[in-house]
Amino acid sequence: MSDFLNILTHERRLRAATKELTLAELQDVEAKLQRVIVNREEEEAELRKQEEEKRSRVDEIKKQMAAAGLDITDLAPELQNIVNDKKGASTRKKRTPKPAKYEYTDNGERKTWTGQGRTPKVINEALKKGKKISDFLIK
Repeated sequence: MSDFLNILTHERRLRAATKELTLAELQDVEAKLQRVIVNREEEEAELRKQEEEKRSRVDEIKKQMAAAGLDITDLAPELQNIVNDKKGASTRKKRTPKPAKYEYTDNGERKTWTGQGRTPKVINEALKKGKKISDFLIK
């Protein structure tokens, strides 16, 4: 954020920065800032109006297409692949988990590890004590 915006958006900093301005100068700044706000509100209102008109036109075209029995792919066959991709995106298969490669005992419970990801604490501690990773291989 620029220094100007940093000052403008924090009341304490703004007060310190405008400390030397007279009341008339502050009122002049206020009037200019108010004009900027009004202009921004008008711009945003115009954008909202344009978006609403666009949505209205799209809805009207969709109704006309439905009444005529048309689909988007009838108008642009090259979009068929895109439409199909979007339908299939949610049905993608999850990758199958890797088979366990190592086994170890943790608090009397037999557990397995694929060899991927973080090394389990039990195996890590055993490795530090001099054991080999091959000692944990599932046979």
